Amino acid sequence: MENLVYVALFAPLISSLFAALFGMSPRQTFVGIVSSVLLFVSMLASLILAYHVYQTGMPIHVTMMEWISMGDLFIPFGFLVDQVSVTMMSVVTLVSTVVHVYSIGYMDHDKSFNRFFSYLSAFVFSMMVLVMSDNFAGLFIGWEGVGVCSWLLIGFWYHKPDQSREENPSISPSWAANEAFIVNRIADLGMLVGIFILYWNVGSLQYDEVFAALPNLSESILTAAALALFIGAMGKSAQFPLHTWLTDAMEGPTPVSALIHAATMVTAGVFLVIRANPLFSMTPEVSFFIAALGTFVAFFAASMALVNRDLKRIIAFSTLSQLGYMFAAAGLGAYWIALFHLGAHAFFKALLFLGAGNVMHAMHDELDIFKMGGLKKQMKWTYIYMGVASLALAGIPPLAGFFSKDAIIETAFNEGRLVLWAILVVTAGMTAFYSFRQVFLTFDGDERYKEFGIHPHEMYKFVLVALSPLALLAVAAGFFQGAFHDFVTRLLPEYEMSEHTHHLALILGAIVLVFAVGGIVLAYKKYAKGLRRDEKVENGFLYKLLANQYYIPHLYEEIISKPYKMISDLMWKNVDLKIVDATVDGIAKFLYKSGDGTRKMQTGNLSSYLNWMAIGGILLLVVAMLSAMLG
Repeated sequence: MENLVYVALFAPLISSLFAALFGMSPRQTFVGIVSSVLLFVSMLASLILAYHVYQTGMPIHVTMMEWISMGDLFIPFGFLVDQVSVTMMSVVTLVSTVVHVYSIGYMDHDKSFNRFFSYLSAFVFSMMVLVMSDNFAGLFIGWEGVGVCSWLLIGFWYHKPDQSREENPSISPSWAANEAFIVNRIADLGMLVGIFILYWNVGSLQYDEVFAALPNLSESILTAAALALFIGAMGKSAQFPLHTWLTDAMEGPTPVSALIHAATMVTAGVFLVIRANPLFSMTPEVSFFIAALGTFVAFFAASMALVNRDLKRIIAFSTLSQLGYMFAAAGLGAYWIALFHLGAHAFFKALLFLGAGNVMHAMHDELDIFKMGGLKKQMKWTYIYMGVASLALAGIPPLAGFFSKDAIIETAFNEGRLVLWAILVVTAGMTAFYSFRQVFLTFDGDERYKEFGIHPHEMYKFVLVALSPLALLAVAAGFFQGAFHDFVTRLLPEYEMSEHTHHLALILGAIVLVFAVGGIVLAYKKYAKGLRRDEKVENGFLYKLLANQYYIPHLYEEIISKPYKMISDLMWKNVDLKIVDATVDGIAKFLYKSGDGTRKMQTGNLSSYLNWMAIGGILLLVVAMLSAMLG
């Protein structure tokens, strides 16, 4: 089994290095095929490992080599395959394999086709290091790896200006990549502080040693470590107020959006909280803060999706909202439910993003849903896929989202957090509304795209076939909830509903379902027959507030970006140019002129050299006499 661990981990790295060999070459289809095959091998190895852990209940611990051994600090380069990590491995590799196959068709005409696959596979490798590491240091290496790779992938089309965002057309792929990178570096400082706190007080970064030592630490140390680690999770999973990068990251190619926002980077923060559950379980105040913030973000992001016109950004806001649900579950102590929703969400959200990629490809990169409509005639399979994914996202039974999301809402009720429960229920209705708003405006009603001279067409058949596993799992994953519970609760804390909640389960589920169906019905009445714009509503304060994301990006621009740029310009003009550069340039000019002047001493005349030697001797004698007198 140790060999399979290495296969699962290093197959994506080999894929990345192989594609990099052809990075400067013209497009080669076989590069995408080989990369996809290697990702498929990694997926098979992960699934076999998952079956082994399920059958035996025993984790697999592999120490590849000593990594850092210095004084009392010992950190091996080791990997842990247990119930949590193998779940993440299976989800990451399955979605990544589909995304790689999809990218062969989607990036078909891109001149940097080979380079794209190198970046994509490197991203998967970094994520595998993150989830498989047996210590916080290895986790951080993978954490930073996905950060670098996301910067490369979001800014992949760095030469293109953005034309899709009317309220801020200045945003470009390179700008979005820098935003994501910088925001995450700010949060990662918090995570580093948390890791330092744990090492300083425990003397180790190995998971098992750290978690075993937690009962010996004071409450203040535990709280500080938990808060610091969660700051890192907030950045990676785009929780308020570090959320703005996630929707702007849509400037990258659609396969990148599917990979980053469905199964990998943005779920890393949730994974960290689940992995460090012994720490968060011992800090109830921090855990409640996580649950409250997650609930707020779920509602906050859903509200902005209600009015957005950009197909990919609507799905991105949906991702942000569902991450809020996951954090709500983890903060309430239902870690296994959070992990279950993470996996289920990955399948239908990846399907939504890739379906949006099909639409974007058909619409010649147009993403404004107000310019679409009637596409189901030309894109029947994409319509079915996105419809299924939207039903799962809305939590309609018996699809996957019904089982995972409703369990989170039921957890809030079970914990007596009725305010959180009510907000999550309302958010479920909003989720259903914006999900089907985009479906109806994209695929139903009048064919508005004809006004813009667009001739849509369906994606390649092999791409549509590649999406079928995601569609199947979006439908069927929920039926494995019981088996998944038995599997992961061998490691994660058991969480069961109270007898009172159990008796009310049907009523609680019916309430959520009423809100979800109500949202779909409302979206149908408003948008299924075509675009009916209400100028009075669109000119209203609330609509503008939501369309401008509560003016938070504008606020950040005014209070952070512009002052920082102003200070930078001031420092550059008055300190860098006038002081630093002037000093350095002055020294350089002095040395140059001195050298230019002394060069004239080199005449080649022996008599001249003897004169200079005599002058030098006299100077040395003077210096020696002065030293003797002063000494």
